[in-house]
Amino acid sequence: MLWLNYFAALALLLSVLAAYISPKTFWPMAFFGISFPVIFALNTVFVIYWGMQMRWWALLSGAMLLFSVNNFFGNVQVNFSEKTPDNKDIKILDYNCMLFDLYNWSHNAQSRKLIFTMLQEESPDIICLQEFYTSEQRGDYNNADTLQKFLKAKNMHAEFTTTLRELDHWGVATFTKYPVVRKGKIIFNTKSNNICIYTDVLINTDTVRIYNLHLASISFGKKEYKFIDDINNKEINDPDLNESKSILKRLKKGFFTRAEQAELISAHMAACKYKIILCGDFNDTPSSFAYHTLSKNLKDAFRQSGSGIGKTYHGTLPFLRIDYILHDKYFSSYNYRRYPESFTDHYPITCYLHLNKVND
Repeated sequence: MLWLNYFAALALLLSVLAAYISPKTFWPMAFFGISFPVIFALNTVFVIYWGMQMRWWALLSGAMLLFSVNNFFGNVQVNFSEKTPDNKDIKILDYNCMLFDLYNWSHNAQSRKLIFTMLQEESPDIICLQEFYTSEQRGDYNNADTLQKFLKAKNMHAEFTTTLRELDHWGVATFTKYPVVRKGKIIFNTKSNNICIYTDVLINTDTVRIYNLHLASISFGKKEYKFIDDINNKEINDPDLNESKSILKRLKKGFFTRAEQAELISAHMAACKYKIILCGDFNDTPSSFAYHTLSKNLKDAFRQSGSGIGKTYHGTLPFLRIDYILHDKYFSSYNYRRYPESFTDHYPITCYLHLNKVND
């Protein structure tokens, strides 16, 4: 048990350090980072185990838990305060809408309608959507036109990574009620269908740049998800272990790609002279190199005012927080909330942003 404890404590140390070491430098570290919640829980068990026996060995994992507490609060927050929103503040919503369930992955024919109802009820001032789909030939799925009809955030900036027949478009979109003064995009040096757009808007007399990004996913197929389900159901057979190799390869490729994409966006933000809001689907956890790279000099709305477990992914892999609303020092965020229903494989997240008076 003591040797297992040594291994668990070392693994927790590596999971914290994973945020600071690029997968391109030493890729195995990223696996520890994505496993942080499990490793943290395992060390908690060891503290309880040795503590019940009054053994000093409990201090080993106890010290590592204290060392990793900042990472813990990237996944879990306790916050009982809630402010009454000021109508001068900015309500923002981020959501991977999964093409508005175009292919009926959720097996619910009402998903698209429910997503629209949610957006209408939330009535955000800024909306950042990933996996956005709109069609100029399919009236029912001309989502851009439909959204602009009922949203108060009618100004749209959309960029597409895939277009078929010059009429069907897949990409990301930002909607805002504020006047748009500039639009741009960051094209990644990869073949993945991912992109980052930035939209400069005028809020009162301030120019604010909104980044909306979708980083590379793991791209698991049906075989990989079946393997994970079998693990959860304890139905693993020896032939199925071949799928574990495929999972490791896909994870490794995803870590590499997201690291490159995050570095490109970080460099772009460093050259930005405006106030910054960054939203999107990172496809990576708060213990990752990608998150650490993108969140430098920014504040995380969940850490500022979230409560409970920060899970934003609704799928086979549990407890993953991979969707974020970040902002710079010129804003303070409050009333962070994860919408109770997902409709797709992600949960919508919202918060309010207050524009501060901050000296440079």
